Amino acid sequence: MDFSQIIPALPDLMDGMWLTLKLMVMAVVGGVVLGTVLALLRLSSNPVLSGLAKAYVNIFRSVPLLLVIIWFYLAVPMLLNWITGEFVAVGAFTSCLVAFMMFEAAYYCEIVRAGIQSIAKGQVNAAYALGMTYGQAMRLVVLPQAFRKMMPLLLQQSIILFQDTSLVYAVGLMDFLSSARSRGDILGLPHEFLLFAGLIYFVVSFAASRGVKHLQKRLAV
Repeated sequence: MDFSQIIPALPDLMDGMWLTLKLMVMAVVGGVVLGTVLALLRLSSNPVLSGLAKAYVNIFRSVPLLLVIIWFYLAVPMLLNWITGEFVAVGAFTSCLVAFMMFEAAYYCEIVRAGIQSIAKGQVNAAYALGMTYGQAMRLVVLPQAFRKMMPLLLQQSIILFQDTSLVYAVGLMDFLSSARSRGDILGLPHEFLLFAGLIYFVVSFAASRGVKHLQKRLAV
């Protein structure tokens, strides 16, 4: 085993890590926003809106993420072409970002829904007694408390998303794992670079998990 070539290759590997982190952060933000909207729809008294949100969640939670990535890589350009009537170039990064946002939104939806349902009904009734509308009660009273409770679960799901970003190899996106594998193949050291990539994923995920557990204990107090 020869790990001497890893240090000279670090600049290229860090470019891949930057792409991985950028994809993860943007997907988390978009997924949480979309998931919150879906959660509110699922809790709606309107059976049509609630049914549509439930169907969305069940569909995306029933298919593999790799398949979703390939779907959106092929479907997003076709959809834009159908809407605009002309060919629109969509890169692998944009397609993967849309796929991750919509896929993770199904999981964030269930987390947010559970967080909202954990808030006592008296909080909502008190907000109504003060003259607040449903939207104001959710925005000013329920959601701030709910997000505080569900923050550890949201972060834990984000760690899973960080690991899942390695699936973008299917559409040729050069994330951290793809960069390590490509560099290892070029130098004839595939095992060394894959071991190093696995170590980095483990260190980042383990450190983040410990941080989430510490945050969970502090929030519990």
